Amino acid sequence: MYKFILAVALCLGTALQAAPVRVLVWDEQNPAQTNTYPHFIASQIASYLKTLPDLSVTSAGLGDTNQGLADDSLTNCDVLVWWSHVKNKQVPEEKVKEIVERIKDGKMSAIFLHSALTSRPFIEVMNERTREDAAKTLPAGIKTEFVLPKAYKDPLPTDPITPRIEMTNAADGSPLARVFLPICEITAWHETGVPSHVTTVLPEHPIAHGVPAEFDNAQTEIYVEPFHVPKPDAVLFEETWDNSPMFRSGMLWTVGKGKVFYFRPEHETFPGYFNPNILKIIGNAVEWMGGNNP
Repeated sequence: MYKFILAVALCLGTALQAAPVRVLVWDEQNPAQTNTYPHFIASQIASYLKTLPDLSVTSAGLGDTNQGLADDSLTNCDVLVWWSHVKNKQVPEEKVKEIVERIKDGKMSAIFLHSALTSRPFIEVMNERTREDAAKTLPAGIKTEFVLPKAYKDPLPTDPITPRIEMTNAADGSPLARVFLPICEITAWHETGVPSHVTTVLPEHPIAHGVPAEFDNAQTEIYVEPFHVPKPDAVLFEETWDNSPMFRSGMLWTVGKGKVFYFRPEHETFPGYFNPNILKIIGNAVEWMGGNNP
């Protein structure tokens, strides 16, 4: 009898073990990467993630079959890590919609790296978060108009921040809320290759676990605030450069039932994805966002 109970307990314990977090690292496979990352950035990040326990990691890119975004690749993905820069328009709209819906439904979380701030999936999840924020902010029943940016390009420092809400009157005289959707762009950038200094703002957060309070990234690109995105739930990391102001380099949002993390490093021609602290942050984010953590 004892042996039977022990066998049942072992079987139940095995069944209750958490399944591996399924991770897809996606990369537009820009040839400009290859001097620094001969097998592209996604492969470099994936090679690190594969050293972590309880992760099932694949990497894919725009040049792969179905652009690396086959239906089963997304269906069997818990965390999507996305790096892109100059080929964003080549990602089909139907795939963007599928990614956003999976995030909203809590079936997938996403990490967007560096210039992926201009990617279609990032823009659409930020639009969705803006709609959610507007629904919580505006009185029930008020007429609402969502206004797309005239252009997705670097705004001037004097331009109004997006997203924002402006109250006006509709044609019938009733109150109208005009919700300006985010440009998802930065004010300026400088591809100078100077060092940056990263500060861990929320050391108690799981994404910051084991990350130094401060560390340097030896060679990088400068990003300049304001960064036109919805107010994040948390700013985890800030970054400065000598003689340049602070940039919110690690931001976290909830979108629907899913999580979205933006992490600024690193440009394709600089070796930041060999920096152990940068890789540690990405790995922590994958592990935390892939679990059912509050």
